[in-house]
Amino acid sequence: MIMVNLSKRRLLKQGVAGLGAYGVGALWSNVLIGAVRDKEISRLQSADDNGVRLPRGFSSRVIARSSVPVVSGQDYLWHAAPDGGACFVSTDPANKGGWIYVSNSEMRSSGGAGAIVFDMQGKVIDAYSILEGTSRNCAGGATPWGSWLSCEEINSGRVWECYPDGKTQAVVRPALGVFNHEAVAVDVVRNHLYLTEDKVDGCLYRFTADAKTVDGFPDLSAGLLEVAVKTSIQDELSWKEVSDSLAEKKETRYQVSGAKTFNGGEGIVYFDGQIFFTSKGDNRVWRYNAVTRVLDIVYDVDDSLTPILTGVDNITVSQSGELYVAEDGGDLQIVVIDKQGDLYPIAQLEGHGSSEVTGIAFSPDGKRLYFSSQRGEFGQSEDGVTFEISGF
Repeated sequence: MIMVNLSKRRLLKQGVAGLGAYGVGALWSNVLIGAVRDKEISRLQSADDNGVRLPRGFSSRVIARSSVPVVSGQDYLWHAAPDGGACFVSTDPANKGGWIYVSNSEMRSSGGAGAIVFDMQGKVIDAYSILEGTSRNCAGGATPWGSWLSCEEINSGRVWECYPDGKTQAVVRPALGVFNHEAVAVDVVRNHLYLTEDKVDGCLYRFTADAKTVDGFPDLSAGLLEVAVKTSIQDELSWKEVSDSLAEKKETRYQVSGAKTFNGGEGIVYFDGQIFFTSKGDNRVWRYNAVTRVLDIVYDVDDSLTPILTGVDNITVSQSGELYVAEDGGDLQIVVIDKQGDLYPIAQLEGHGSSEVTGIAFSPDGKRLYFSSQRGEFGQSEDGVTFEISGF
């Protein structure tokens, strides 16, 4: 197995290895994420018929292609440039045990998001749009109340709250700020939302709702947007208000003196009091502890002479605390950072050299992993391919 150890960074002191002390905690009933369980991961085998290299015992299938109906006979075509995604338990009484995979479309002016519905056996039974007419919907984040937050990666970008069942119209959430959005994660315990910004001098933001819904969740219609700020204590962050969150006079990242910047904020995920996120410009994976307010680096490409992980992008976390990181470029892999600080690839695309790996998300039972090749084999947005991996 190709494996790299990160022991020379603080990873083993405060990073992923420390996750073993944490339980899954408040995993959401509608969004569960899986893990490699009871299976020895050997080196990746030769590419299968779908161009996917996997460990022995795993298999892949193509579930959707851009510009092609997902379900035979339907008019709905899978969107171009599939990007960030997540899985949700189906709430349809007629589809008990089923689930839904949602995916963004990173097309300028014709973006949005779509959904694919699976029955309890994993058969694709429906597909439809859940958001249309937006621009460059890059990543996003699932909420504990069952919605998908789709982020626009443009200077005037906003967050759209979408509903996986397709029955409720998406709602724009300007209170979450107007900036070059990338992704969002919900701290379900403290009711904070954390947001990344895809700029070379991008910031990390935190949103606190003014009120709660009748179900006890944050009401995203109004609230306080703050930006992370460096303090006099090493590695500690504080939070200061972004007074003009709609960026009507000045871009949000320039409003607060001393704001901590990150070189191209990408994916972000919450796990038991910790926020993990990536920055593509310096190929790092960061961790912010919401309790201690300490920020540290889980992975830094400069710590290895022969890095296995480059082009860090989308990120998710397993129930057992393993981080899964997708590559934009690099070797087009999905790389696991385990609790011991070791890295190994779980999947790799061949023949997709002008593409990127996006939308990594586990099915509710943790047995299937979904992801996309955003531009497919031919390097065009209209050639995106969405995959499923089984064997977990």
